Amino acid sequence: MTQSGHRSSGHVASLPRPGGNITGLSELTTEIDAKALEMLKEVLPQARRIGVLWNPTTPSQVPGLQSVKAAGERLGLALHIVPAATAEDFEAALASMARENVGGVFVMPAPVTTSQRALLAELALKQRLATIFGAKENVVAGGLMSYGVDRNDLHRRAALYIDKILNGAKPGDLPVEQPTKFELVVNLKTARALGIEIPPTLLARADEVIE
Repeated sequence: MTQSGHRSSGHVASLPRPGGNITGLSELTTEIDAKALEMLKEVLPQARRIGVLWNPTTPSQVPGLQSVKAAGERLGLALHIVPAATAEDFEAALASMARENVGGVFVMPAPVTTSQRALLAELALKQRLATIFGAKENVVAGGLMSYGVDRNDLHRRAALYIDKILNGAKPGDLPVEQPTKFELVVNLKTARALGIEIPPTLLARADEVIE
């Protein structure tokens, strides 16, 4: 079976020849996380402090957090990093960020932040916090922006992997492919509610704009 994998998480020996019974599509989460932080800075050019909400129970977020820290240093941003393992942690975490006067919040993608997207969007709006996520679903639910892998494209390519394996290919001989399509989604309704003007240059790059 194909699965999302990345060498930094220890799932495969190498991307060209993963070995064992694992192959699939890497989501390049560390690189995407850094790019998302850059986009948030583009929307909030005056911001000097950014909140980062991360889930300590999601293994992929450990290397991702290091990438975000490096991106923050490169952008001249001070990061207020707060863990949230469950939905019950969201309110206190976002309140902490508001007290720290962060300019915006990068929410690192995790199952709980996607499944509880409506609650997270509501709490962020309550605290007047601009947010960027890794999943489009969070923006549809009321988040400000998202930048991440085009999952429809990933699913199509995963189906091709399954077809190859069913026709006799060994998973360990199939290279772990990297994503080639990414999507930027912006919620202008949320931007207006927060009094934020999205730069025209960023809107022009958006794959979807929610009015």
